[in-house]
Amino acid sequence: MALAGPLSAAQLKRLEQHRYSAAGCTLLDRLLQPYWAWLVERMPLWLAPNAITLAGFVLHLLPVLLLIACCPTATQQAPSWVLLSCALGLFIYQSLDAIDGKQARRTNSSSPLGELFDHGCDSVSTVFVGIGACIAVRLGTNPDWLFFCTFVGMFLFYCAHWQTYVSGMLKFGKFDVTEAQISVIALYLLSAFGGTTLWDTKIPMLNLSVKMIPVAAIVCGGIYSASSYFSIIFRGGVGKNGSTIAGTSVLSPGLHIGLILTLAVMIYKKSTTHLFENHPFLYIITFGCVNAKITQKLVIAHMTKSEIFLQDTAFIGPGLLFLDQYFNSFIDEYIILWIALIISLLDLLRYSTGLCIQIAAHFHIQIFKISSHQAPEQSPRSQRGKM
Repeated sequence: MALAGPLSAAQLKRLEQHRYSAAGCTLLDRLLQPYWAWLVERMPLWLAPNAITLAGFVLHLLPVLLLIACCPTATQQAPSWVLLSCALGLFIYQSLDAIDGKQARRTNSSSPLGELFDHGCDSVSTVFVGIGACIAVRLGTNPDWLFFCTFVGMFLFYCAHWQTYVSGMLKFGKFDVTEAQISVIALYLLSAFGGTTLWDTKIPMLNLSVKMIPVAAIVCGGIYSASSYFSIIFRGGVGKNGSTIAGTSVLSPGLHIGLILTLAVMIYKKSTTHLFENHPFLYIITFGCVNAKITQKLVIAHMTKSEIFLQDTAFIGPGLLFLDQYFNSFIDEYIILWIALIISLLDLLRYSTGLCIQIAAHFHIQIFKISSHQAPEQSPRSQRGKM
């Protein structure tokens, strides 16, 4: 039964030897550690870490989906109560995401499945954090910046795991995911109490709207993070002759994210029906599903010391959009976009659930329950992350 999933017998064997490894601590992580330590002590010992992860993910996802329904093109005025619910949902998600690893150690239920489940939820959540931030500042009035700000988040999340695949260790910078999430919460609150139209106010003498301030912050943060990741990647990996942890070229994972971004940009710019401008979030979520699957495959490649291949069913959805444009939009692009979204979403769900079920069966554990052979520890540690 364990071999009926995406992983081979050799990969499962190497997965048994995997140990979570991370380094670095962000500025806000140090300040929030006492709160996270207090919060995890409020969790019952029978509560599985993956259940905590999933609860936070759902509580973040639902308000953002409601926000998308209220502002389908990111040009509308978002209701204050929806923005407040998004801020609360993201704060809950951030809090629960920070303590799931602590709960795993506290209950002696740490496993490679927990690490993978955590990163898998993060790969999807990253897409919706970017969407929510863009709606909060009504960035749909400038589609090019909307495209950049949402796709740069996917790119940086992939690069974080790319450098992990190269160096064998997940490394956090001084300004990282915690700071980004708190910044988005601040955007939600500012828009809820000041109105999203405040972002259209012109800055004196610059003739720029206030919304360009968070855009500039995203650009600067993106440059900072990308430079940090690529300095590690180009420095060489821990494998033989400076290769990745799997012994492959350190540049090989770049083909996957490069193909995603190339297709996304080409389809956006060549669309005769202004597909992205009219349906930005269908477009972003479609490519977000593709990016989430490819990122998960990169994570599992790191955990099993395996090569990551370019051929993947994840590219079917974007491929259909590209082919439709190649044949002069023989079928309505909007219809193809919906088909691409459904295909990409189902492909992501199929891969993710198959992976979780296979790994759980191999390690003889349950995904959302603590197995009977996993006894709680008496002295929990207080490091962040799932191991």
